[in-house]
Amino acid sequence: MKDPAAVAAIVSILRRVHGDDIARALLADGVRLAALIDAAFSLPISNSDAVRMIARALESGDFRFTPDIGPLWHVRYIYENRRASMRVVDMEMLTPDRAFASTDISLRLLV
Repeated sequence: MKDPAAVAAIVSILRRVHGDDIARALLADGVRLAALIDAAFSLPISNSDAVRMIARALESGDFRFTPDIGPLWHVRYIYENRRASMRVVDMEMLTPDRAFASTDISLRLLV
């Protein structure tokens, strides 16, 4: 693993929300980025900590993205639709060719 701490954070999020067996299945078969975001935001941690954990995992290189988005991408944060809000509610992945919504992307742990 390239970033064991980032992987451990994602595993912990999934285990706390879904339990061990489902977390293993999600990591092996693929978990939608949207489901991971929802799970992280449901935990009693700050929004910024949840966002950092997910972003670090995405950048770690320890997960395979489906569809293959290629080597050049950037995460765009979607903020709550409230004046001056800094609360992230979703993420998109931008490539030179298109934007992928969190519901379009699955992450699978490389083993």
